[in-house]
Amino acid sequence: MRTKSEARRQAILDSATVVFRETGFERTSMAQICEHMGCSKATLYSYFESKEALFVEVVLQSTLGEFDALMASMDLQQQDFGAALEGFGRGLLNLLYSPHVQAVRRLVVADVGRAELGRRLYEAGPARGEAVVAEFLRDAMERGTLRRADPRVATRHLTGLLEAEWIDRFLFHVIEELDPASLNETVRRAVEVFLRAYAPEP
Repeated sequence: MRTKSEARRQAILDSATVVFRETGFERTSMAQICEHMGCSKATLYSYFESKEALFVEVVLQSTLGEFDALMASMDLQQQDFGAALEGFGRGLLNLLYSPHVQAVRRLVVADVGRAELGRRLYEAGPARGEAVVAEFLRDAMERGTLRRADPRVATRHLTGLLEAEWIDRFLFHVIEELDPASLNETVRRAVEVFLRAYAPEP
């Protein structure tokens, strides 16, 4: 029974993902999702209490598994700290600029006009990731690899540098996916600037 319930829940998420991407959050109704999946409203609401809860789950399922794997791969023990940052940067950009994550990010940016929904998505995604990276950088500061500073600010600088060359083109739908050579060069330049800015005090 549990397997059947989990399969039904996943089927709901799959249908909702299609409808949200085609119609947008605001214009999508629970009835449309039911129609797409071929289930009753009672079934849908037995798994998700609201459209907002369903949307949050769709977004998180699309990104968090890969992001958690990326966070787990960060290795402070790696001898070359710059190489460790570049590995993280390549993983982050590969994730953010993969076609399915781009689609989810655009959906969030375009349709999440409600403060509460936006807060839930931010706390479950970007804020959670920021905390992990900040702890990684805090450890590097403790070891003397980086100068002492606010680790969360340093995290925002790092991720901002990594996306700096692509974010406008993403927002204006000019790119679909990064090619590996361009991505590697972007990461190399971003990490070089970051390490110069956060080099240990002489």
